[in-house]
Amino acid sequence: MAMSVAGPGGSGRRRGRRRGDMRPMAEINVTPFVDVMLVLLIVFMVSAPLMTVGVPIDLPDTAAEALPSPDEEPLTVTLTADGTVMIQTTEVAREELVTRLTAIAAERDTTRIFLRADGSIPYDAVMQVMGALNAGGFREIGLVTDAGGADLSAPVAE
Repeated sequence: MAMSVAGPGGSGRRRGRRRGDMRPMAEINVTPFVDVMLVLLIVFMVSAPLMTVGVPIDLPDTAAEALPSPDEEPLTVTLTADGTVMIQTTEVAREELVTRLTAIAAERDTTRIFLRADGSIPYDAVMQVMGALNAGGFREIGLVTDAGGADLSAPVAE
């Protein structure tokens, strides 16, 4: 029986890398990237609902369904309990309301306005603001309320 020893170029090569064979690794490790992206996704999912317009008012409850959400942030006019008028979170005088809204609406895709009014505000005051908005050329006015109010379309038991 004969035995042979394989040389450096023979068929008995070792698997793996040799000590002197240090080539750069051509594979990308995406695990850290995926981890960071998942953390960012969770952060944005939690913080997105908190980024809405936040003038604290007590909205009336109704049984109305929600309007479809627009592509851009809605333009919101708010009437607070003390009668202050605000555009988004900026207080404005009633006389300047339509002028400011017209300037803001010129830079937007839609003229839809959401009107938020505190439940303690008299109906007359809300209608005066709506009339001013309508006279200023704003025809798409949505009234913002809280869901969960009484459904007046249901028959009333006597």
